[in-house]
Amino acid sequence: MKYTAIVDYGVGNLKSVSNAMAYIGQRTLITGGAAELERADAVILPGVGAFPDAADKLRETGLDKVLLSQAGRKPILGICLGMQLLFDRGEEGRSCKGLKLVGGSVELIQTEFKLPHIGWNSLEFQNGSPLFQGLDNGTYVYFVHSFCGYAAHEEDVIARTQYGPSIVAAVSHNGVYGCQFHPEKSGEAGLQILKNFGDLNR
Repeated sequence: MKYTAIVDYGVGNLKSVSNAMAYIGQRTLITGGAAELERADAVILPGVGAFPDAADKLRETGLDKVLLSQAGRKPILGICLGMQLLFDRGEEGRSCKGLKLVGGSVELIQTEFKLPHIGWNSLEFQNGSPLFQGLDNGTYVYFVHSFCGYAAHEEDVIARTQYGPSIVAAVSHNGVYGCQFHPEKSGEAGLQILKNFGDLNR
């Protein structure tokens, strides 16, 4: 039976993502097992906290290698810190290697506004993506973060938002997707994004 694996590596809002997927009729499995991730039709990498701690957890569990082996074979979606881990490196606390699935780095948002950035902001879509099918430009979603991705290639950026400067809100590269915002906390728009992701490999 088809299912989306939600990666359990000790960091992330696993139940909230699972509940949101269940609400839209998408079967999920929360797992840290390589075999279950390999059998899955799609993978979601959630994450809450600091980049170095999460990157260390992925390496300690060997899940970094599993994710790298599955990239390109099935859709992968990183959410919040999970999106940041897709980049080459992070600069939170100490410089740390990411999964290198999306070119660029994760750095502190350069803004005069208060950090962390918490609340609803509108999306500006670019480069066309099936992830945002059925949504209008200007759709509002929910953010909680102080760091953001700085993409090496603008063609990998599929959405931006304004928080003083324009910042990367979502990326896509070779079947790997990332949302800096939390679709599972973004109401109907977020559910549509999760449905679009769940439908990519069905």
